[in-house]
Amino acid sequence: MSNPRASFVTLMPMPEHREPNYVFSEEQVAGKSAIARLFMDSRTRLNQNVDRADNFLVKRFYNLDHNTYLGGALPAKYKELMGLVASACLRCDDCINYHVIQSYRLGVSRPEQEEAINVALVVGGSIVIPHLRRAYELLTELYS
Repeated sequence: MSNPRASFVTLMPMPEHREPNYVFSEEQVAGKSAIARLFMDSRTRLNQNVDRADNFLVKRFYNLDHNTYLGGALPAKYKELMGLVASACLRCDDCINYHVIQSYRLGVSRPEQEEAINVALVVGGSIVIPHLRRAYELLTELYS
């Protein structure tokens, strides 16, 4: 006997996910911004500590995170801007720095990043302002 609810489910093929084409390398970003360089150096060092732990669940989460931001039905740059909004609402400065840098590397303009931060300000409220200030400092270095 067939399941009557099964007829309501249509499985759509998943779009192919692909690595983004970066406009700027990490080295170029580090050469442009002291804030970005410090952040990326610290992130690399801290990730090495995590990697040495060889934790299976952490590796799975990192893989999920990586694959989420690949281009698919939504281009990678839009996903990075969504990550920026969520990070600002959650008040995570490391996350904000990461998504600002990745967005910059993908060729997102400063006005596009500022507009995304505006969305975060409306959604997150005035508590986002201190994080917005630090994001603008990074944006100033990257786009000057």
